[in-house]
Amino acid sequence: MANAIMIQGTMSNAGKSLIAAGLCRVFRQDGYRVAPFKAQNMALNSFITKEGLEMGRAQVVQAEAAGVEPSVLMNPILLKPTSDMGSQVIVNGEVRAQMNARDYFRIKKTLMPEVMKAYSTLSAQNDVIVIEGAGSPAEINLKDADVFVNMGMAKAASSPVLLVGDIDRGGVFAQLYGTVALLDPDERALVKGVIINKFRGDESILTPGVKQLEDLLDIPVVGVVPYVHLDIDDEDSLSERLENKPAALVDIAVMRLPRISNFTDFRTLESIDGVSVRYVSSTREFDEPDLVILPGTKNTMADLLWLRQSGLEAKILRFADAGGAVFGICGGYQMLGKTLSDPHGVEHGGTLRGMGLLPVETIFTEQKTRTRVTGAFGALSGAFTALSGLPFEGYEIHMGETETDIPIAEITDAVTGAVKADGSLSGNVCGTYVHGVLDGDAVAGALVRALAEHKGVDPALLGKVSGEAHKQQQYDLLADTIRSHMDMSAIYRILREGV
Repeated sequence: MANAIMIQGTMSNAGKSLIAAGLCRVFRQDGYRVAPFKAQNMALNSFITKEGLEMGRAQVVQAEAAGVEPSVLMNPILLKPTSDMGSQVIVNGEVRAQMNARDYFRIKKTLMPEVMKAYSTLSAQNDVIVIEGAGSPAEINLKDADVFVNMGMAKAASSPVLLVGDIDRGGVFAQLYGTVALLDPDERALVKGVIINKFRGDESILTPGVKQLEDLLDIPVVGVVPYVHLDIDDEDSLSERLENKPAALVDIAVMRLPRISNFTDFRTLESIDGVSVRYVSSTREFDEPDLVILPGTKNTMADLLWLRQSGLEAKILRFADAGGAVFGICGGYQMLGKTLSDPHGVEHGGTLRGMGLLPVETIFTEQKTRTRVTGAFGALSGAFTALSGLPFEGYEIHMGETETDIPIAEITDAVTGAVKADGSLSGNVCGTYVHGVLDGDAVAGALVRALAEHKGVDPALLGKVSGEAHKQQQYDLLADTIRSHMDMSAIYRILREGV
């Protein structure tokens, strides 16, 4: 069985996911078989495995850092919020139910066997398991239900814990001391080290505080990790990449929908020098983009109403009417059609007028489509001519079927081998159900070059497109940062000695 180490945080967005990914990379570089694990993840960014199962994106990042194929064993429970009160509950990659928080907490303990089965399988296959917690272990109102999220999982896996605090938000000493103080004695005994994360400046300034914190806690500070700008997929809508940015040579405006999901679809575009990917949430931010993208969403109808009420729909319609290029993915593709019907109340209920930019109609069904696909664009026209014939791969994950007479591609289900038409094109407006369709270097490069040429910008001024190589470089940079600013001798000792 594998040795385990668990990363918990003083709060959400303290940096648990990246610290865990960095450790996965370090252990892999040191020759160990390593896998990530997070019993329960809550996020709108998800991923479809090669078996057609759904898991959280953070564990996909950690698996990539570890050099292993993502598996739902790494994230047996995924909660995808559909409203402020309820979430879609996904167990072992498949939708179990739609539940509000109270109902989920009522059945949560019954899921423990599923969690431990997944963990035990991973443990038997690897040398090291890097476990990630969720939120904070000191949420005293929720501790009774913490059977597998933070300290409950640490106990079940007999795993030592590293506690991460975020100094960038201020009050890191209070975060760390207060979190430990609110733990029960047996939980405190599991915390073998603390990490100060996202530090900016001269580390020597922290030395007196670090010494006093160690004396107060009787727990060593095993790392002061600097604030580093890494181009690595983020887990949720707290991501800094969703903040609006200045326009560049080629300017792409992504609508920042309230329930935006899978915004990782644009990471390759974001990595190209000379290309700006701006996340727009108001009409004053719209400006004069070269391409408008409507991304995926967990609630297409509600977010379409938000676009309508915010005035952004009118902006997009005027932009398209003037010949501007518009691209929709998944929920964004559905919005671009003529109508959206929800006879089963899967999302919003009833029928809603779409934006009318594509000649398609969508009917929401109770069955979720989730599969990995490969495909190639057909003969496209207008702003997307340059994509004609280019191959791509990605995944579908949606509730709903869309009738189309003018598909943009033929795609093949990676599991069943079934072939079907996908997407639609009308003038300079294009839509597809395939997440990841813009990930490939060839597709992303062709698109931005075409946008540049249409604008009169020399494409040679744009940076090289190297999505996969860039990603691997970022994981190595993360590992280098971990090695330089964490006491890896202490980490390995904690890992070996356990609890």
